[in-house]
Order: sequence, then structure tokens, then C-alpha cells
Amino acid sequence: MQASVVLSFLLLLVLSMANAQQRNFNLSRGSSLSPTGNSSLFSQSGTFAFGFFPFGGGFAVGIWYEGTPQKTVVWTANRNDPPVSRNATIGLTNDGRLILQEVGGQEKTIANTTEPALFVSLLDPGNLVLYNSNSKIIWQSFDYPTDTLLPGLLLRAGDQLVSSISETNHSMGSFRIKMQTDGNIVMYPVGSLDAPDYAYWAAATNFVGKNATLTQDGNGRLYMLNSSGAEVKNINNGAVPSDGKMYRATIDADGIFRVYSHNLIENGSQSIEWSVPDDRCTPKGICGINGYCDLVSLQPVCACPPGFVFINQEQRNLGCNRNFIAESCAFKNDHTEYTIQELQNIVWIESTYAILSSVTREECNLACLEDCNCEAAQFQGQECKKQKLPLTFGRRTQQDQAGNPSPTTLVKVGMDSGRNGTMDPKESRKVLRMDILVIGVACLSFALIVLAFSAFLIFRYRLWAYKKIPYKTNDQGLIEDVTLRAFTYNELEVATSGFSEQLGKGAFGTVFKGTLSGQRTIAVKRLHQEMVADGEVEFRNEMRSIGRTHHRNLVRLLGYCHDGSNRLLVYEYMSNGTLSGYLLKSQLKPNWEERINIALDIARGILYLHEECETRIIHCDLNPNNILMDEYGCAKIADFGVAKLLIPDHSRTLTGVRGTRGYVAPEWHKGMPITVKADIFSFGIMFFVIICCRKSVDNDALEGEAILVKWVNDCFEADELSKLVPDEVDQQSLKRMIKIGLWCIEEDPEVRPSIKKVIQMLEGTIEIAEPPSTQSSFQH
Repeated sequence: MQASVVLSFLLLLVLSMANAQQRNFNLSRGSSLSPTGNSSLFSQSGTFAFGFFPFGGGFAVGIWYEGTPQKTVVWTANRNDPPVSRNATIGLTNDGRLILQEVGGQEKTIANTTEPALFVSLLDPGNLVLYNSNSKIIWQSFDYPTDTLLPGLLLRAGDQLVSSISETNHSMGSFRIKMQTDGNIVMYPVGSLDAPDYAYWAAATNFVGKNATLTQDGNGRLYMLNSSGAEVKNINNGAVPSDGKMYRATIDADGIFRVYSHNLIENGSQSIEWSVPDDRCTPKGICGINGYCDLVSLQPVCACPPGFVFINQEQRNLGCNRNFIAESCAFKNDHTEYTIQELQNIVWIESTYAILSSVTREECNLACLEDCNCEAAQFQGQECKKQKLPLTFGRRTQQDQAGNPSPTTLVKVGMDSGRNGTMDPKESRKVLRMDILVIGVACLSFALIVLAFSAFLIFRYRLWAYKKIPYKTNDQGLIEDVTLRAFTYNELEVATSGFSEQLGKGAFGTVFKGTLSGQRTIAVKRLHQEMVADGEVEFRNEMRSIGRTHHRNLVRLLGYCHDGSNRLLVYEYMSNGTLSGYLLKSQLKPNWEERINIALDIARGILYLHEECETRIIHCDLNPNNILMDEYGCAKIADFGVAKLLIPDHSRTLTGVRGTRGYVAPEWHKGMPITVKADIFSFGIMFFVIICCRKSVDNDALEGEAILVKWVNDCFEADELSKLVPDEVDQQSLKRMIKIGLWCIEEDPEVRPSIKKVIQMLEGTIEIAEPPSTQSSFQH
């Protein structure tokens, strides 16, 4: 019996040693890891692993708990990148660089180091480290946390954790927790300023002094160190010491900061040990713009105010849009077209632009109805606060932050809109559709007469047109009037080396770099396979619009692929990348004259889209990432093909808010008709970015300078424009340019200039009047 026990022990020992020998504990130069098989880098205890983990039909790179069934991810490299294929590898090159490499040779850096690494190890705390030839650590993942604080990781002053989108998608999410330089630990929505109005939880630890650090011990206790390294404050108490338990603190996708324990002895079971805030409706922005959060059975439920519907019924956290079309203030009708509906016990962050005192609720109702700019009002006591859209950070509560009873929200609603904000968007537009149907029937008779008269002429024109273009039977209806090269899928697969070098990714497709047989470099946009149905519509829009647009300030479409289920577009390649990188990442920034020329290039491209091409196009998403720079520094507008086309005699093009945050015109939030003037607003914001060579929102800027548009306006009113552009620039020229931008970002679309007038002002051929006050635009 005793001999059999000894024999069993020896057998287990041999198996353990064999298993250990199969595992990688170091990654040396010339070696690599792959997504397939047991190809990962392990910590000595086997608790953590580094390598590829499944993500979105492919793989991502990160660190996870190896000893848990969930394989919980605690760190992600290049977290916002799309999934990579099963043929990708992680390797330490012979010159000491840790990289991710895909088929075709495309490389992505995992660790930026100032000197070459000799080998890579994963330490037992879950810290990935790179060592030089002297066995000194030259890089560690603990210096670049994502959403999780592990024991031993130091979250230093200025550092932050950012939530993931979900448990399975570790791209950057909507919330962050920051170790501020003033010693306080504060939670904010992503994209907001570090300001009290945006904070939704704080540890109130300012007293510990500046440059404090947050860390965690092995029992899950979160505590703070002062600038001298001494313990000064416990954030939570931690657990009783216990063998076999591992702890982590994570800011989750719902904005809650939680401490988890993993019992490695009991099959890695997971438990929540501590969390803040307690109320799951507290995270600001949990229900998106114009939405509000209601706590039902301790679970957050998103809802819309009266007159609003969800942007996406399946993703209610994206927020709400109006279910009726608001008119421009320039065409204001009698207020009887609107009514007021009340919403009780809902608190929003204030976007107040006017306050009326000593009024009744009925007077507040009437004041909002008679004010074209008023979208809602908050009534409390005898005070009426008029609000603009979007309404933000809404939640149901009995008291506001000051402890007073919650105000009554008075929402302006179209007389024909539904009363229930959560109703189906299709139902809310029935009346509008009926109106369109009646008008359509009325016009049908006249249209038939016109069609009968012109049918013969149209037939003759079509016959002539089809003789001009390459003819393929299966593409006949698709390529009418478009003289572009038709590629096969195999041709583009070869040209892009198997779609290996990615240039960018958008909502409908991914762009890859390629080379044609004649050595011409191209950019190939492949529409997402999972969006084939939508991609078909997108493809037809782009073919019919871009194929007939030719201008030196538009990115040119060279060809297409319509091969089976594959939909691809072939563009000219822009060697200098995006305007964003050209302005902000380049060490040598463009001089003043070059900046004005860039703005003129963009404006001329917009003029072509708005007034000169066969079918007028509203871009809808003008921002520095959609402007590409060629080898000569010429700016060209990209992605205009994904915008909806203007239908003749119709001004509304879309039903949902689109565009890039910080560049979206206010009428998107109001449910107003979207015209070419929405592009003028976006151009105005981008114009300031070009002039000042900085981001539109910069959280690292000095107080009062974070929001570029507001800073520009403040400097303009204080006659301190030299602060905006410290270079040697003629101040009269600078003032002219600032005035142009201020006109472009006017709140009322009718007041904004046309793009043709913008060009005339840029060229100095017309005078520029003093712009009105733009303070109201800063709410958006």
C-alpha cells in the first residue's frame, strides 16, 4: 500500500514536470506565440498567461487568469484594434522588439522600449516585463493598465483605468476611474472633462496630498500611498487572509468599480467583495444622450422622455432621439404645434441657457412653448430653467444633488408625436409617412404624364450611356453611368497580400493597403461580412455617388469588386495619412499659410459636394480623421460616399444622430431637418483645430482651455488671440480667420454662411462682419 502511494506521487510529479516543461515561461529573441495550440507565456505559478484570447471571431492579445474557467482578462494590448486572424503571431524580434505580426508582414508594436529587449517574462502578479541584456526591466504592463488593478500595480497620479465595452469586448468603454494629481480618486464618463459636473463618484481623499498613488494588496484591500510612499488611507477593508484566493479591482462596463476574488482552489469561482457606487444608475451617461436611468429591483433600466425613442432598441444605453421633426427657428410657427408633457423625479445635468424666477408651472410651460430654442425646462419651486438638447446624464431620483426635491421636467413634444418615449420608432412616424403618401399620390398623375413624354428620350440616352461602359450581365443595374475598373476578389486579395496591412476601420468596412501589378499603391475598403445586407445598400450608394464625383480635393475611387457576396471599393492611396496626424502628431507643424491652404482645400471639396456634383451630397461626418493628406500636402475629403444623398425637394436625410463627437451640429440633437449647413458647423470646428494645431477637446490643457471652441470665443471677446497661435502670425489675419470659424458654428443653421461664402471669406474677396455671440453653441 505504502509503495503504491509513493509510486502514485512519483507519477504525479513526473506528469507535473512534463507539463511545466511544455509551458513557456520566457520568450527569447526569435521565438513566438500563436493563437492555436497551447502557445502562451505563463507565470511561474501558472496563475496568469499572456498570449492570444478569442475576440470577435478572431483573437486579441492580453493577459488573463489561467486558473479560472472564465479565463478572465486583466490586461489588453492595443485594446481598440480589430480582431486578428489565427495566422497572427506574437514575437520578440532578433533586434529586441515585442511585436504582433499578421500574415503579409504587417507589424504592430506591443511594447514601446527605448532599448532592445533580451527576453520577456510574465511575473506571478500578472505583470508582463521586458528585460535588457543586464537583466534590468525596461518595460512592464503594470505601467500601462487598462481596466484592472492587480495587487502590486501602482496607479500613480494622473493614471486612470478605463472600462471595457463588455465582458467579451475589451475595447475602450464608457467609464473611467482616475487617480488625480490632487490626491482624489474620481470616476467620470469617458470623453468628459475632469470637472465636478461630470464626476459620479469620488473617494474624497484630497487631504492625502498631491501625487498620491492607489494600489491593492494580496487580500483585496485598496489603499493609498502619499508622495513619500507611506500608507495614508484605506479605500476598503479587504478580506481575511486566505490561501488560494486572488483579487483584482476592475472598472466594469456598467461604470461600477468592483473588487473581485477568484478562489483558485474551488475551480476559480468568482465573487464580488466590494463595489462603488452602490446605486447602479449613478454612473453618468449609462443611458446615453436624452435617456434616463431608472432603478428597478436594483437593476438599471434605460428609458426615454416623452417625444423621444431609442436610437437602437437593442442597445438602449446609446440614448434617445426625438420622434418628431422640429422646425428651424428661422421658420418658427405658432407654438400650438407643440405641447408640454411632464416627467417627474428625473434629474439631468444642467444645460440651462435662461432662468425665469417667481413663475408658476403654467407660466414655465408657456415660456418654453413660446421660445423656439427651448427644448425642455426644469421647474422647481418658483424657478424655471430652460434647457437645450441634448439632455444628459438623466436618472430618476427623489432628490437632486443638493438634497432638494427633484424638479419636474417639462418636455416640448410635437402635437402628432407619440406620448410614450419608449414606443417603436416605426409607429411614431406613421403620421409623417401618411403625409408623404398623400403628397406622393397627388404628384403621381403629373409624374406619369411627364414620364410618358420623356420615355423615348430617356431610352435613347440610356442606350448611348451603356455603350460607354464595361458591360457585365450580373452588374448591369449596378454600374450604370459609372466608368470604373471592375476587380475580382482574387485580384484584390493578391494586391493586398491577403488583406494583411490594415490602414483603418469604419462603421461599414475596413481599409487595407495594396499594390496593383503596375506598382500603383491603392487603398481597398472591404465591407464587413457581417453587414452584407446593409453593405449592399452602402455599396450601391458609394458606386453611384463617388463614381460620378471627380475633384482634386476628394479622395478618388478607382474601381470596385462586386464578386458574389464580396463588396469592395478601391481608392487612391494617400501617403501622408489623416489631417489629425498631420497636424497633431507631426513634429514639424504646417506654417500659417499652409494651414489656410489646407482649410481652402477642404472648403473647395465641400463646395463640390454641396453645389457642383451631379447629386448633392451632405458628408455628415467631417472631422480631421476623414481628411487625408497626399504627398504634396493637399487635403482631400474621404468617406463622403457613406453619407446619405440629398433627395431633390427634400431636406431631411437621416433619422438618427451621426458624426463624430465634438463636430456634430446642434440640429442633430433637436431632430431638425439636416441640411448642408450641418457640414458648415463641422467645418467650423475643424477650422479651429487647423488654425490652432490642437485637439477640439484636450483634457490635459489648462483650465479654461480644454474645449477649443469655448477657448477661442473667450480669447476673441478678450482680444487675446495671440494665446491661440503663439507663432509669429499677422494678428489681423488671425482675427479674420477666427471670425470665419465663429460664423460657421452659429447655433441657427440659417445664420451660418454657405460654403461658397466661406471660401470667399478665406480668400479675402469679401468683408467679414462681426459674428454674433456663440456661447449657446458650447452646449453641444
